[in-house]
Amino acid sequence: MADEATRAAFMEIQASMIELTGKLKQVQNQMRNKEGDRKRAFLTLEELRPLPEDTNTYKSIGRTFVLEPKTVLEGEQEQKLKDSEAAVASLQTSKEYLEKQTAEVENNLRELLQQEPGIAQQIMSMSM
Repeated sequence: MADEATRAAFMEIQASMIELTGKLKQVQNQMRNKEGDRKRAFLTLEELRPLPEDTNTYKSIGRTFVLEPKTVLEGEQEQKLKDSEAAVASLQTSKEYLEKQTAEVENNLRELLQQEPGIAQQIMSMSM
């Protein structure tokens, strides 16, 4: 009976570890995408700022380019920059939370393996 309970506990820990690892990878990918967006907006702003105010600037909409005042484009890029920075900060918080959860699950697994040394041998025999 204890063997079945231990096996069920291991399966539960394993499932939560797989779920947390997947979520962590997803958050890391989202962070990478938002960092790219932030960098693109920053570089675009760096190119727009030195231009004279009367310069014709165009905004890409699909395959079309629309004439927009420089101030409008600067405002849009600044907003993109702020939004990306806020998203990265939020994702960083989520990442830290998921990392703590992963560490907690790893500790639970260690405790289980220390309490039931026989389960480690069973796990090794199942994986081969």
